[in-house]
Amino acid sequence: MAVDRRQKMILQQRDALAAAQEKTSWRDQLRGDNLITNLVRLGFLLLVAGVLMGVWIVSSAHLSEQFLGAPKSTAGLIDPNAGKGALTPDNIERQILAFNLRMRETELELPAGDNPRPRPFVVNLGEPARFIAARLENEGFIRDADLFNLYLRVTGLERRIEAGNFMLSETMTMPEVAEALQNALFEEAVVTVPEGFRVEEIAERLAEANIIEPDRFLQAVRAPRSLANFDDYDFLQSLPADASLEGYMFPDTYRLPVFASTPELVIGSFLDNFDNKVGNEGLVGGGSGLSGRDLLTLASIVEREAVQADERPLIASVYVNRLNGACPDVGGRYLQADPTVQYARGTVGDWWWEPQSVEEYASVVSPYNTYLHEGLPPGPIANPGLSAIEATRNPAQTAYCFFLATGDDGRHVFAATLAEHEQNLQIYGYQ
Repeated sequence: MAVDRRQKMILQQRDALAAAQEKTSWRDQLRGDNLITNLVRLGFLLLVAGVLMGVWIVSSAHLSEQFLGAPKSTAGLIDPNAGKGALTPDNIERQILAFNLRMRETELELPAGDNPRPRPFVVNLGEPARFIAARLENEGFIRDADLFNLYLRVTGLERRIEAGNFMLSETMTMPEVAEALQNALFEEAVVTVPEGFRVEEIAERLAEANIIEPDRFLQAVRAPRSLANFDDYDFLQSLPADASLEGYMFPDTYRLPVFASTPELVIGSFLDNFDNKVGNEGLVGGGSGLSGRDLLTLASIVEREAVQADERPLIASVYVNRLNGACPDVGGRYLQADPTVQYARGTVGDWWWEPQSVEEYASVVSPYNTYLHEGLPPGPIANPGLSAIEATRNPAQTAYCFFLATGDDGRHVFAATLAEHEQNLQIYGYQ
């Protein structure tokens, strides 16, 4: 018992000593140097709080002035006065972000490049704004993904970006890119491809409608076996290894997806149409003796030569007679078809070259030059329509070996012998 009382007294003395020391410590904090140090600390805290409050007031006032004075084109920006007086975490964060954006506002007007040509850009459904910003930077449309994302957050435009297809260029500023992303383009476009277009002309027309880029389209057309749907078409299975799809891109009016994700989506529509309108059955039989790609090759020449539909079987008969060796005055199985040479010499902006005289044809060195090479050219020179294909499959039965344009609505005059042809040349002012 004595020991317990002794321990109890010791504990009481210890507590009393600690209380005395604590009172002494508080008194010491209010004396001399300690008082000055604590006052300095308090003053520093008050100064920091004042600076933060000043930044808040200045940035808020500045942004209010900027937004209220913004042009109508930025009407979609958030209202800086909304919840202005509420000192909430969201408002604090918004003001800090806005202040950071204010410090870098000159960078917003710097374009990513100097190429004004629009290029496609696709925003996927549900794609976060930060992912969109990263892809925009990777594809060369903006300089800084972080700054663009900051602009979207401060302006509130991140909530209004639409999923879909867009046309953007390197010369657009970040605000212009952000504004463009608010309105996606239509998902489909209607394109008409006339009879007799070569694949390069089709590529240009598709590009004008924002369907597919020319190089991407032509690369697939010239390497058809790389297409995932190549094996779906029986009429393509005998295609030579180095052949393109020239001749099979059936001319018609199409509704095609804008910014097609794959070439198959576009080319498949042409091939499906060819299969429905022509198919294997339309490339065999008939009276010409031609079939498959050979028939299509001659049909493409007939398409380019004939202006009037009723003359197509007659023009086809001339070429079939020459191929069959039934025209001795020609000196061989030479087609001597102007469009084949024009095709060979065609270039961007002048796909169907026309010489000043017939003699110039002989200077074009190409396997497509049917003035220099007998028989059919290596492949189709254009994409014929159904009328030209049928006229070539079943040409008129004639002895004609020559024809000549009369200059009257695209019509021609026909002759069986060279003597008759030379007479026509005189009649129509060629000599």
